[in-house]
Amino acid sequence: MKSVELFVGAGGLGIGVSQAGFKPVAVVDWDKWACDTIRQNKERGLPVMSSWPLTEGDVSTFDFKGLNEQVDLVTGGPPCQPFSLGGQHRAFLDKRDMFPQAVRAVRELRPRAFVFENVKGLTRSTFANYLEYIRLQLRHPDLIARAQEPWLDHLTRLEDYETKGQHDGLLYNVVMRVLNAADYGVPQRRERVFIVGFRADTSVEWHFPAPTHSQDALLWWQYRSNLYWDLHRVAKKDRPETRRGAARAAQLRSFPQIEPWQTVRDAIADLPDPELQPGVASRYHDHRLQAGARSYPGHTGSPLDEPAKTLKAGVHGVPGGENMLRRPDGSVRYFTIRESARLQTFPDEMVFHGSWTETMRQLGNAVPCRLAATVVSQVRDCLKQIS
Repeated sequence: MKSVELFVGAGGLGIGVSQAGFKPVAVVDWDKWACDTIRQNKERGLPVMSSWPLTEGDVSTFDFKGLNEQVDLVTGGPPCQPFSLGGQHRAFLDKRDMFPQAVRAVRELRPRAFVFENVKGLTRSTFANYLEYIRLQLRHPDLIARAQEPWLDHLTRLEDYETKGQHDGLLYNVVMRVLNAADYGVPQRRERVFIVGFRADTSVEWHFPAPTHSQDALLWWQYRSNLYWDLHRVAKKDRPETRRGAARAAQLRSFPQIEPWQTVRDAIADLPDPELQPGVASRYHDHRLQAGARSYPGHTGSPLDEPAKTLKAGVHGVPGGENMLRRPDGSVRYFTIRESARLQTFPDEMVFHGSWTETMRQLGNAVPCRLAATVVSQVRDCLKQIS
């Protein structure tokens, strides 16, 4: 099955799509550094990217009709700055809002399905009307905004058409949900909203995948069975304990029938500490200490024995210290690029192009590959059933 990946960035969602078995016929992004990352990994022969047909350029100028391919799936993460908690919250007033281009891709390619993701901030009450506007545009992509038509007027026309009940044009059945990556085996608390649609003529019945991991299971492993500590060979005297975690674990009546959340320790335990073992750490690609980490209220880093806090991109949080590891003794340091890639479940063989700050921007904007693969694999299974 064939796919088109928009706003690919460093490739988190795109890698998940490829891991789910789709073959991309177009991979598009405007960012030079992210495209350099993809090109570098293609040159190195990274299997999951080796055949990606990359186009560096503005999605708004991309000729989808020129692909001359029957596309099964369109995916992408439209730039999220208009909705991010760290941004200016301008939404439709922000020129960086690329959802109109996502809608155009669906309209011109007519894929059997699409998967778009964005930051949880898109679901804030401030953006409720605009989120509904996005949903209705994706549901009725043929109903295009008129020249100079205000978006609220277009929304009104879409609402009229939706309630009319007779839809002659291109129609998609659309669902959306906020997913926490930690619930799907990603060693990071990272909430993203996913918008998934199937072309109505496919008659697909689909729901989001059930969680495979849980906090309760982790607490059981840590406070009830000690399996977690035994697995990592952590002596009893070195085991951190929080009153809240211990109290919650004590309330569990039976072993949760699900895998435990993955922690920072689970993700990076086999990597040498770049601060304590710099010589050994230097043997690993992209695994060098970035100096200057410090802790202060609101920026305390990620505890070693919990899923990491959400990795952040750009100036919001990186210099402030949120992309940090907090050791059990309270000391902190920045995550290395390699550790951050682990927390985002990128392949170990993948390298990243640019400075530490630039690379962390790419990583902080990415969808965890494992979460993407989980969602897209369930889409793939439904499409296979109707092939």
